[in-house]
Amino acid sequence: MVAWSGGSPSLATWLGQSSRAETKKHMGYKKISMALNKKIALVAHDNKKRDLIEWSKFNRDLLAHHKVFATGTTGTVLERELGFPIHKLQSGPLGGDQQIGAKIVENEIDFLIFFWDPLEQQAHDPDVKALLRMAVVWNIPIACDRASADFIISSPLMDKAYDRLIPDYDVYRSRAVPGVEAPAIPIPGAAETTKKRRSADRAAE
Repeated sequence: MVAWSGGSPSLATWLGQSSRAETKKHMGYKKISMALNKKIALVAHDNKKRDLIEWSKFNRDLLAHHKVFATGTTGTVLERELGFPIHKLQSGPLGGDQQIGAKIVENEIDFLIFFWDPLEQQAHDPDVKALLRMAVVWNIPIACDRASADFIISSPLMDKAYDRLIPDYDVYRSRAVPGVEAPAIPIPGAAETTKKRRSADRAAE
């Protein structure tokens, strides 16, 4: 159970926190296999596109035998510069980040290189946060700068099959939802009012 630290949270909030804590406690783990050839998404904000293109050209031969996805303009430029097909999605602000997030959930992408700009606010910041969250939820490798990308791309695991562990979300999907499956919370006086109304209805008959 979640300890109540004071204040006056609503009963629904407290029940929700308690339910989530109990669900996490009983979650096991399951494996999702990543094949020898990875499914890699390459994404970059405008001020980071040059970095991503230079990095991709330097690692062209390593990327070539993997399946590569990219958003918007980045995909068009990468296909021209690298000389092999890129699976192009929408531009980030037009839903490209959400497309990648959905593909991560469906195991159609299992690797994310995302050079995002920490000094520039983006119109689609909520999409960016959601994409990074999905990458963590499904435990896929993420690199958000050139140094991290260099370390990951040079890992021996890049050319091997790999089983990544994720929580068994079936437990979460089948959790009890507060206020839905739980017994109704009695309302003071409600039972008495209902009884009087029924008596009045019977008398009117």
